[in-house]
Amino acid sequence: MKKSESYQRGFAKMMEFTNTEIAGIPTHTQISEQLNALAPGLDDYIVGFAYGEIYTREGLDNKQRAMVTLASLVTLGTEPQFELHVNTALTAGLEPNQIIETVVHTIPYIGFPRVLNALAIIKKVLIQRGIELDQVQVAAKS
Repeated sequence: MKKSESYQRGFAKMMEFTNTEIAGIPTHTQISEQLNALAPGLDDYIVGFAYGEIYTREGLDNKQRAMVTLASLVTLGTEPQFELHVNTALTAGLEPNQIIETVVHTIPYIGFPRVLNALAIIKKVLIQRGIELDQVQVAAKS
């Protein structure tokens, strides 16, 4: 079956956020394959709508989109999706400190428990990707 133009556009955009060089990190393509086994065609909606229609709009670059997505997911408490999107944020070019500060910035709005859970996930992802934690420059209040 031929995929829609939105799907094709979305797949190309999704691949901008996908790192296929590091084994063991989750990717959208892996999730799509898993979803299709359970709910065939669901990935058409995700790729075609989310990536093909929303992520391809003008006004934000990939880094900004990644930051908005991280803030949204940490607010919702969706930890498996948050882990995936920490990876996509790094692939999009965000620095680890930008990811950390995006999450820390949400403390006044969502509270410490969700932020602490998110920081633990960020640490896990950084370790998986071979990023030395002592090399991460995080802003501190002076």
